[in-house]
Amino acid sequence: MMVLVVEDDKIIAEGLKLALTGEGMEVTLASSVAEAFAALDSEDTGKKIDFCLLDMTLPDGNGMEICTKVRETSEMPIIFLTAMDDEIHTVLAFDKGADDYISKPFHIKELIARMKRLIKRTKSSANTVCVIGDNSVDITNAKMYRGGEEVPLTAMEYKLLLVFINHAGEVLDRDQILNILWDDVGSFVNDNTLTVYIKRLRSKLGDDDGKFIETLRGQGYRLNL
Repeated sequence: MMVLVVEDDKIIAEGLKLALTGEGMEVTLASSVAEAFAALDSEDTGKKIDFCLLDMTLPDGNGMEICTKVRETSEMPIIFLTAMDDEIHTVLAFDKGADDYISKPFHIKELIARMKRLIKRTKSSANTVCVIGDNSVDITNAKMYRGGEEVPLTAMEYKLLLVFINHAGEVLDRDQILNILWDDVGSFVNDNTLTVYIKRLRSKLGDDDGKFIETLRGQGYRLNL
């Protein structure tokens, strides 16, 4: 497992490297957007990187740019580690495709626990295709198709779809969905936001009548395969 750590504070970067190598992980350090892009494009490291830890504010840009680049070709786990803990940046990071968002200062043991959870989830969902009606979800490549044509999904629409797939047949209430999506930072997103995402996802699935993503009044939602 190789982790790309993008952090311009050398003390934090070296501390992360020491902790992660102690867990048996390889670590590639980058202190800027340019260095991160170089590592991702490198023949030596690019194809080996399995996980990204990103700072938000960098000397030549921000972590959102790196997150966007990674999501163009990969569904590897991405965690933001940043002092910017406001609602706007948190929601934007998840919309760009981040898996988690941790505010500084943070506890290294908690970070490693969250990383291991994401690694386990990624491995369990690898090489899987899920069929929902006329839709085929290629989880390996993070794409959905209907009638042979790709149906474009935003990063958050896809994450929400994965939540339902991973809990197919189960009733999930709104709090459960928010906690899974935003890993216990659901307070940054209100009910209206979740309603909008579910409506959009149903539309992408051709599920305007709620046949696949079923609403159970007073209980929550259930994906029917």
